Amino acid sequence: MQYLTAEYVTYYLIAVNLITFASFGFDKASAERGDRRTPERDLLFWALIGGTPAAYAARALFRHKIRKEPFSTYLRLLLFGQIALLTFVLVTRLI
Repeated sequence: MQYLTAEYVTYYLIAVNLITFASFGFDKASAERGDRRTPERDLLFWALIGGTPAAYAARALFRHKIRKEPFSTYLRLLLFGQIALLTFVLVTRLI
């Protein structure tokens, strides 16, 4: 029995990206109200485990953490690492 099906991966990525997007939105709202913020490590964690597309979408939509360093650099490194990993997986499966 195969547990890692395309269907499960899809559901996982949808859930992680929804949580990531919401986390950025809550952090932006908290920043505007002056409330306690979501730690950057939590936002980066959600990006790390698959929420990078939502992180970039939320940054653009909410205009949040666009120029923040080193956060932007870390997010960019996560994106490049995920692209490299995905490329590796796809190439090794096709050969």
